[in-house]
Formats: sequence, structure tokens, C-alpha cells
Amino acid sequence: MKHGYIRVAAATPDVKVADPEFNRERICEQIKEGIKRQAKLMVFPELCLTAYTCGDLFGQDALLRKARKELKEILKATEGHDLLCFIGMPWEWGGKLYNTAVGIQNGRILGIVPKTNLPNYSEFYELRYFQPGNEKPVMVKWEDELIPMGANILFACEDIPQLVVAAEVCEDAWVPNPPSIRHATAGATVIVNCSASDETTGKDIYRRSLITGHSASLVCGFIYANAGEGESTQDLVFGGQNLIAENGSLLAESKRFGNETIYGDMDLERLIHERRRMTTFPQADHTNYMVVSFKMKKMELDLKRFIDPRPFVPDNEKERNRRCEEILSIQAMGLKKRLAHTGCKHAVIGISGGLDSTLALLVTVRAFDMLEIPRNQIHAVTMPCFGTTDRTYQNACTLTKTLGAELTEVNIREAVSLHFRDIGHREDVHDVTYENSQARERTQVLMDMANKLNGMVIGTGDMSELALGWATYNGDHMSMYGVNSSVPKTLVRHLVRYYADTCGEEALSGVLLDVLDTPVSPELLPPQNGEIAQKTEDLVGPYELHDFFLYQILRFGCRPEKVYRMAVYAFTGNYEKEVILKWLKVFYRRFFSQQFKRSCMPDGPKVGSVAVSPRGDLRMPSDAVSRLWLEELVNL
Repeated sequence: MKHGYIRVAAATPDVKVADPEFNRERICEQIKEGIKRQAKLMVFPELCLTAYTCGDLFGQDALLRKARKELKEILKATEGHDLLCFIGMPWEWGGKLYNTAVGIQNGRILGIVPKTNLPNYSEFYELRYFQPGNEKPVMVKWEDELIPMGANILFACEDIPQLVVAAEVCEDAWVPNPPSIRHATAGATVIVNCSASDETTGKDIYRRSLITGHSASLVCGFIYANAGEGESTQDLVFGGQNLIAENGSLLAESKRFGNETIYGDMDLERLIHERRRMTTFPQADHTNYMVVSFKMKKMELDLKRFIDPRPFVPDNEKERNRRCEEILSIQAMGLKKRLAHTGCKHAVIGISGGLDSTLALLVTVRAFDMLEIPRNQIHAVTMPCFGTTDRTYQNACTLTKTLGAELTEVNIREAVSLHFRDIGHREDVHDVTYENSQARERTQVLMDMANKLNGMVIGTGDMSELALGWATYNGDHMSMYGVNSSVPKTLVRHLVRYYADTCGEEALSGVLLDVLDTPVSPELLPPQNGEIAQKTEDLVGPYELHDFFLYQILRFGCRPEKVYRMAVYAFTGNYEKEVILKWLKVFYRRFFSQQFKRSCMPDGPKVGSVAVSPRGDLRMPSDAVSRLWLEELVNL
């Protein structure tokens, strides 16, 4: 389970009602397949060893004896393997019958978990056959062993401390206070549910939301195995909807009305990190639980899990559009409040014809419209200098005029040249002083214009630039409100695209599309043959890689080796391993060395789950060193 990944499965075998031998054969086939596919945890449906729909046949001794006999055969099939299975079957104890999930591994029964909430309404009559299960475990006899039986059992892996499993049965998940709540707060990281939930119109939607919702609120993995074809259709139909969820995300789902085994690679480290991060998640308390230990060999999986190469940007167009509208609204609402609070009715923006300043201008226009302030009180300032190209200059001018803002041009070439003479810097030396002098001159112009107008300088820098420190300290790094400060570069592009697609203005859409087609550049070096000479991604690396690194590191605390492995998997076919490793090292070096810039960044609205504000998500010392993280990448 390298890097915390474990392969799990939810299996719906073919069954015959009241035929434990047939059912055992099908169960063993699924176990064999699971072992072959490197699964370490497999869950079967409720009462699958006999079938759920046996009715009054559950009162027949012949059926119960046969079920126990076939369980022995299942145990033999698991000998020598560390796959942990949960099998649904009836269990007799103390003169009563219980509906249970039996946990087995390597030829042994580890524990028996009885169903505690028995439905006896609508189509369900379980109290006719079964006794509600006990929470506190008791020891029951199986062959020559004593086995714990009770709802409050935690199955804890000695070799993988993050793997702690608890079980429940069907209706247990549907009640107002499900056992999974106390299981999770007791320390369970994975909840399994052996279920026989029949199909009615629309029930699949509710079932899916129920399971994913439980996994989200409990910050756990959830494996739900449902009964399917083979159950009696006398009055009901079972569709076999299996679900594997992780912290609110659906990892896998089977097709309905066809028995299927689904697999998913859970990230246990991610779950543990999320619980550790959430100060409101309670400390694990085993007081009322019996902990049953088991062993499991660690192994490295060939991942089958989907790892999104663009975690900040939804793949689905409808969801992407919804997200873009939501983010634009958050940005605009943040600026609206700041303008109203300060009484500012003028905004000053440095407009370059690039993506970031374009987005900042669009957000400012929206905020001004909300406040019913005339757009001509937005002052877009273009400040051409040594590196400005005709394309970006024309786009800046056209964009400003199309939006109805006030355009001001301040050519800073002469001012920067004078500054070079003042500090004794040669104009033909294109070093960092050459570049930063331009950026700081532009900021000075913007700040002084804002003072003159009693207005506010709107920052344009995005979160990716802040993470990498790709900003001139006290230059473009500084503003009076940074509307893009928690928007990553990969998302900036989609926000501008969304605006172009939905604005309904041909001229505005046209210039936005050309901005999107322009290479990302600070334009601080002279053009070559009229074209942009300084392309940001050639210097600091592809933003889609850096945004991926940023998300995995800050959102889930992934260590460098795991980030690298995930990136290699996510970007297969797009980047070579050596390229990913090179830019990952660059990311860590820059991220640590540039924290001093983030420590004094201006206010700006948080729009997503990752942000770098020193007043919010990232309380990081400016003097932290990156050696520990870089050392982990040395031998990759």
C-alpha cells in the first residue's frame, strides 16, 4: 500500500435463493478474481450466502446448517491470502437469528457484525426472522474458536495503520443515526456495508447521494455492495448498484440491473490528512469498541484510480460553467464590499493585454455594475515599455474601450531609463534589475494615480504566480485588493473563456479569445521580430504542472515522492518523467524561498479549497527550508 493506496472491491455475485452451495461457488469465484486483481478489501451483499429473499425459509434448520458448512469452504478459499472479505449471511446465536456481515481473512473469521437496525415497514419484514444486533461485542463459538460478535468492532491492520475497517448492514446506513458515525469517530477510516436494497424509481439517485454523503461527512472510504440479479422477483427487483466512495467523491459505481464487481483505489493517506487538518473531527476513541488486528502485506499498486491532471478545473462543461460563474461572483462580491467599505468610486488597473489583468478588469466591471458605479470610473492604465508588443498593446486598448472603462496610456520607457541612470545600471544589461525596475515603475504609476483619483489599485496577480514567487516584490506583487489572489493560472484561462462564451458581445468575445491565444509573458524583455521574447512557462515551467503540484501539496499534504508519482500517472503521454521531476524540484525551491512575498500579500477573496493567504490557509514561516522535501526527490 505504497503512498497510502489500497485497492478495494464491491462484488455482486450471481445467487440462487436458498442455495448456499451455488452461492458459495460464485462468491469464491469473485474472491479469486479479487486476489488476482490485487484487491485487499472486498465486500459482498447482505445475506448473499443464502440470498436475501429467502423469507420464512430462514426458519429452516437445513438452510442455516448448509450456510455454515459453505462458510467453511469460503474460509478454505481464502487460506494463504490477505484479502479481507465481508460476507453477508444469517448467524444463529443464543437461540436467535441475526443478519450479519462476517469478516474473514486468510482462512479465519475475524469478527461477526450483526445488523442493528431491522426494517419492518413497506416491503421489509426482517423482524419476522431476525433479532436486532448487539452493539457491545460478545464472544461466540465457531468450531473450536471464540469469535467476537457485535456492531462495535474495528478491524485494524497492523502493517497499515491507516487501514481501520468497520462494518454495517444495509438499513444501518439509512437511519437518522447510522452506526457509521460512531465507527468513524472511533477511528474507522473505511466503512463497509453489505446491502440488499431493492429498486424503485429514483432510488438509485438517493442511494448514491446517501453513500457519497456519508463518506464526506465522516471523512472516510465507503464500500457499498448491493444484492442483484438472482434474488427472488416475487415482489421486488434488486439492481446490484455497487458504490465505492471516498470523502464525498465517487470512485466507482456499477451498472444497475447486471451483477458486477467494481474496484477502486482508495487513498488512505488523504483521508488521514483530511481528518488531521479538520480540528472539528474528533480524536479516535476506542473505549466502547473491540479492536481486532489483522496483517496485510504492503505492495505497490499499478494505480487504476483517476487522478485529475487539472484539479482546479472541472472536466464537465456544465459544471465548469457553473464553477466559473460562481468564482466570478465571489471575486466581484469581495471587491464590491471593499469598494463600498472604503467609499472608493474609482478603480485603477494596470492592463497589459494578458490573461490576469484581463480577468481583473472583467471582475472589476462586474463589481462596479453591482454598485451601479459608472464603468468610466474604472481607469485601465496601459504602460508600454521595452518589452511591449503591438498585439498585447492593441488587445489592452480594445478590451478597455469595449468594456466602457477609461483608458489611460503612460509610456514608462523614459522614466525607467532615467531610473537606470540614477542607479548606474546599463540599459543593455537585461538582468533582474532591468526587469524589476519596469514592474516597480508601473506599480508606482498605478498607486499615484489611485491617490490622485481617491481610488483603489486592483491587483492582477494570480495564485500560481504567488506560489512560485513569480512577481516583483513591491511591484506587481502589491495592490490594494487582489481579486485573483486565490485563482490558479489554469483556472484563469477558463474564467476568461467562460466570459468570452457567455458575454453575448461579438467584439468583446473576439478580443478575449485573442488574449487567450497570447503566450503568458510579463513582457519585460525586448521583443524579437515583433514577437514576445519572454515566455513565462519556458522559465518557470508549465503552469498546469505547477497547479497540480500546488493542489496536491497544500490541499492534501502529499509528500514529494507521492506528488511525483501522481503527476507521472496524471500526465502520462504529455510530459516525460524527467521533465515532471525537474519542474517539481523547481516548485519546491521557489515555493519555500518566496514565502516572504506571500507573508505580506494584499487582501483578496478565497474562491476555492486552496489558498495561500498568510491570514487564512497558509501560516508558513518565511525562513523555512526546502531541504527535507528536495532530499526525497534525489533518488527518483
